[in-house]
Amino acid sequence: MVLIIDPQIAGISGDMMLSSLVHLGANKSKIISGVSASQNFLQGSKIKKIDFKKVNKHGIQAMSLVLQIGEHSHERKGIEIQNCIKKTADKIGLSESAKTFAANSIATLIKAESKIHGVPTDSVHFHEASSIDTVIDIVGTAIALDDLNCFDEEIITTPVSVGSGTVTFSHGTVSNPAGAILEIFDKSKILISGSNVKDELTTPTGASILVNLADRCSEFYPMMNIKSIGYGAGQKNFDGFSNVLKIIRGESAKNTKLDSVTILETNVDDISGEVLAHVIDKIMANGAKDVSVIQTITKKGRPSHMISVICDSDSVSQLLNLLVSETGTLGVRIRTSDRFLVPRQIITMKVKINNKIFTLRCKVASTDSHKQFKVEYDDIKSISEKLALSFKQTEELIKAEVKKQLK
Repeated sequence: MVLIIDPQIAGISGDMMLSSLVHLGANKSKIISGVSASQNFLQGSKIKKIDFKKVNKHGIQAMSLVLQIGEHSHERKGIEIQNCIKKTADKIGLSESAKTFAANSIATLIKAESKIHGVPTDSVHFHEASSIDTVIDIVGTAIALDDLNCFDEEIITTPVSVGSGTVTFSHGTVSNPAGAILEIFDKSKILISGSNVKDELTTPTGASILVNLADRCSEFYPMMNIKSIGYGAGQKNFDGFSNVLKIIRGESAKNTKLDSVTILETNVDDISGEVLAHVIDKIMANGAKDVSVIQTITKKGRPSHMISVICDSDSVSQLLNLLVSETGTLGVRIRTSDRFLVPRQIITMKVKINNKIFTLRCKVASTDSHKQFKVEYDDIKSISEKLALSFKQTEELIKAEVKKQLK
């Protein structure tokens, strides 16, 4: 199963996340009962009313959190909220996965505030997040995910809309997204995007929940059979779009896997074949997944080469520097692409060729209809040299042996 969280239009907040899970089918009564226990661990906070109701947001029927609370404190230390979440999670018997998620979510929020203000984590003071509704959002989401058995599923998020303009809070007016949002998404590999909406679309609590849930970020949905859809309504109303968080649950297509890669491309028209060969070797040795060199014709009819590198996001900076320093190029194009992968594994096997036993590595991919395989080039080359046979002849003999073993 796979769970898609889609905040690319309306962003994400804690109550939107919780409400969308209820709309998806999480047990409303279990959530209300569970979060109500938090009142016992946060002095000065009272839940006067909590419920979920269906609302219409710009033509979309969605679930909305109805919450009335009494608060005698407008500022609390982050560790007070953290302790409340931990005690509530223990009291209501959340699973270990749910407890870890809840603990990590509030820790992410505290760490972001700590870094922004330059104070130790145990000295962080919450203002906007000091209310019991932060506890309700995080613990309620943990209960809902537990109830739906989502912690064992792959969870994917689309890029997150954060809005634009300015936002005013306890520390004054700042540009949107504010520092806490940026710190939370920093190094998370989740993409964010602005919009023409002059408002905060993603809240720190929503962001903290998301970075601790999503296994990866993708601009596209994976191949899947949809089983259920949930819409969680935000409290604000906007012209032009529905302020709802969309969550989709389904079964991922068999024998396929989706991941995201970064593609680096540059055109060069003034380097030799020897330099190109050196560039290929160096790029592959520094973390690239693959590299291609394609002959092209550029401006003024010049023969040239386009170097295309596939890598993951962690390798981008290093490979960019390599391309520039080794080729002298003045520009590199960068884009992110999703790719479908057939699940594969590398196995080691023994084969008998001309009465001699050899060990080789073989990449095997399975589909519904057949198995396909590819023997490692270096192993074929090594065996061909030992047998004093041509590479082509050796490859044919090896493939015949491998096919027998994979039947």
